[in-house]
Amino acid sequence: MKNILIIGAGRSASSLIQYLLNKSYQEELHLTIADLSIELAKRKTNNHPNATPISLDIFNELDRKQEIKKSDIVISMLPAHLHMEVAKDCILYKKHLVTASYVSDAMRELDAEVKENNLVFMNEVGLDPGIDHMSAMKIIDQIKDKGGKLILFESFCGGLVAPESDTNLWNYKFTWSPRNVVLAGQGGAAKFIQEGKYKYIPYHKLFRRTEFLEVEGFGKFEGYANRDSLKYRSVYGLDDILTLYRGTIRRVGFSKAWNMFVQLGMTDDTYVIDNSESISYRDFINLFLPYSPSDSVEIKTRLALGIEQDDIMWDKLLELDLFNPSKKVCLKNATPAQILEKILSDSWNLQPHDKDMIVMYHKFGYEIEGKQFQIDSKMVCLGDDETYTAMAKTVGLPVAIATLKILNGTIKTPGVQLPIRPEVYLPILEELEQFGVVFKETSMPYTGYNPDRLSGN
Repeated sequence: MKNILIIGAGRSASSLIQYLLNKSYQEELHLTIADLSIELAKRKTNNHPNATPISLDIFNELDRKQEIKKSDIVISMLPAHLHMEVAKDCILYKKHLVTASYVSDAMRELDAEVKENNLVFMNEVGLDPGIDHMSAMKIIDQIKDKGGKLILFESFCGGLVAPESDTNLWNYKFTWSPRNVVLAGQGGAAKFIQEGKYKYIPYHKLFRRTEFLEVEGFGKFEGYANRDSLKYRSVYGLDDILTLYRGTIRRVGFSKAWNMFVQLGMTDDTYVIDNSESISYRDFINLFLPYSPSDSVEIKTRLALGIEQDDIMWDKLLELDLFNPSKKVCLKNATPAQILEKILSDSWNLQPHDKDMIVMYHKFGYEIEGKQFQIDSKMVCLGDDETYTAMAKTVGLPVAIATLKILNGTIKTPGVQLPIRPEVYLPILEELEQFGVVFKETSMPYTGYNPDRLSGN
């Protein structure tokens, strides 16, 4: 039996574990599902004979090393900052490693040791990062193989609620880490390159600079810029490209509404609210409003945001029960962002029969023999239910497929890497199609950068 250690049994691990268990007889696999919560690990194994759930504290060095030593390959579904101790143990015991996380500088520094030990450390092999890299590189390589030169690459991805489960005015529910949603875009200006010009969007302007996108059968969406679109120029071999922009997809109107929280200061995670456990939701929003001896919290909010009582933006705030004096925050030493996350979770958590949706959209502009062309590549993936979500499917399945192909020697080039080589992305993308992760490509004359697609400029 080949032993796979999976560390972390959270929401993104559901489809990953299911896939490997389904393959366990044919491929002679045994899975050890390790999580701080033994109950969660047990639920994910569902008494399968080829799986062992265990409780594992990643900071318990003895237990961690023992489990890694027993494995043939390790999948870390931990938060990115917790990968390093696992990675060092994998080198020590000569075990392959797979993660869905962005490659950190610390992880990259292990590359020489990983290669010396003939190990594969595959990172960024989830959804975004992951499927975005693989699907983009497939077309980029095809264009280059034809002698084409890339002049534009735009890429958007978003986790959304499926149309049949879209039941609130925000057209949004949490399909992954709520905290990451609340903190999205913070930590520096978004930067990209447009028609050869560097562009920066500071956080307080980010959600008013959106681009419109149309996906056949699913309607209109908007995208706002990711923090750093330029770090993949060299990775993708696009150092000379004129336009490179990566963004996050939401339904039209979400970003304008989210900007209300940004402007009030409710997404700030840098300081703690005094007596946060005892204040109400109404008290919370009032913290960010000017004092008035006569105006109500509602009136002050509308004045601060410049919205009228008949504005849909106002209805979106009311829907969240933000002005309820009876609902308590009940979080000690909480930041504004943590309190906002709790308030939103009341309304935006997926219900048992809700379905989510992943939308990915790539646009490639290229030139061959003086003529310019364009390829649009779009993918929509729908979830099954609250557990086997589209997010869990698109994050977990590429991780699982990559793991099995590393074990079987299909993926064998050693080193700390991303899934950007044909040896990696071709077989993974091909197998993903069996699970409904299918890209539809459309070729057309090059339309170029179109400022009419932008709102809020």
